Amino acid sequence: MEFANRIQRFGDEIFASLNEKRLELERQGKKIYNLSIGTPDFTPPEHIMEALIESAKDPASWKYSLRDIPELLDAVCEYYQKRFGVAISPDQIMSCYGTQEGTGHLCLALLNPGDTILLPDPCYPVFQAGVFLAEAEPWYYPLTKEHGFLPWLEGIPEEVAKKAKAMIVNLPANPVGSIATPAFYEKLVAWAKANDILIIHDNAYSDIIFSGTEGKSFLGTPEAMDVGVEFFSLSKSFNVTGARISFLIGRRDVIQAVKLLRSQIDFGMFLPIQKAAVAALKGSLEQVKQQCKDYEERRDALCGGAREIGWNIPDADGSMFVWAPIPESYAASHNTALNVDSRPSDGDSAAPAAGLPKTKSGSSMDFCMDLLNKAGVLCTPGSSFGPHGEGYVRFALVLPPDQIKQALAAVKKSGILG
Repeated sequence: MEFANRIQRFGDEIFASLNEKRLELERQGKKIYNLSIGTPDFTPPEHIMEALIESAKDPASWKYSLRDIPELLDAVCEYYQKRFGVAISPDQIMSCYGTQEGTGHLCLALLNPGDTILLPDPCYPVFQAGVFLAEAEPWYYPLTKEHGFLPWLEGIPEEVAKKAKAMIVNLPANPVGSIATPAFYEKLVAWAKANDILIIHDNAYSDIIFSGTEGKSFLGTPEAMDVGVEFFSLSKSFNVTGARISFLIGRRDVIQAVKLLRSQIDFGMFLPIQKAAVAALKGSLEQVKQQCKDYEERRDALCGGAREIGWNIPDADGSMFVWAPIPESYAASHNTALNVDSRPSDGDSAAPAAGLPKTKSGSSMDFCMDLLNKAGVLCTPGSSFGPHGEGYVRFALVLPPDQIKQALAAVKKSGILG
């Protein structure tokens, strides 16, 4: 059987292979601290689960929904006004089964084969997958320590900016944990208008920002509605990752194009899930706020605790992830470059068209496997997020502080830090 060329652009899924190794070690009786996949270990609020259960008891809920119900669209409008101070209307909203599905459908509706789209490096691999499905061409802009792991717009060549049709921006950022200021968003909007580029903002972690900073919506920036759309997800804020509840919000013509495409693919979100989303959007946010404090406590336990044992991990500013440089002692003993922040940002550093690069000897994958085998601590190699991820690993804050401290004790005892 000869399959479509597009699937040849996808490499092996890194999380699946790491999980297989974890299971193998657990079968051998080894204690594993799994800080790899970003699935919240917190529980959904009770009122959200109850709303889904009550709706599921109604036989009418098991028919095709065919649309986003008005109650849900109104709830999203009210939430954006209350939470972000942003006024939107129902025709600027569509639901999607998580940002992953939404990105794929948006790229199919927006991009023609050969079109250029700007992607961050490192980036959440789902962004790349959506681009590959549309058979478009990604141009990777680096996120580096030098520029606070934010998009450095000045580093994107003018000819690339003029050619690009869209740009994906993810702040707070997965995997690097950076956040944006209103001034950055204003600069981004002006740059997008000057270059006629659609900004696609992934706002999955707006409720996980630390040090008293309040998460914002990109769409709250003046004139952002003219140049952008935003993915808004309930997954991390309300711990409903399996329900796949997200929304694409913003510029009307973009929303209508994606709606048209999606109407050819499915018959709408399951009604009990829509009712659960309404409950989340209309309910109290106190649990969400407390959860942010809990994530910050975990961040402090991991980053501060690592520094106490000689591993200099900077504090993440937001998201449920920590971006950790490979320890200097390990890098020196294994002849490994600490990072690639000095790599030129002229486009040659982009990941190859066939997908994310293979790991190599002395890479972040080697450190990841050593950490797992010697300390029982599972994280994700930075190289799996793109070339500029080399020299780093990503930790997900999915264990309570006491277990994070145990994991760091295991790291210290293993001798991997020298």
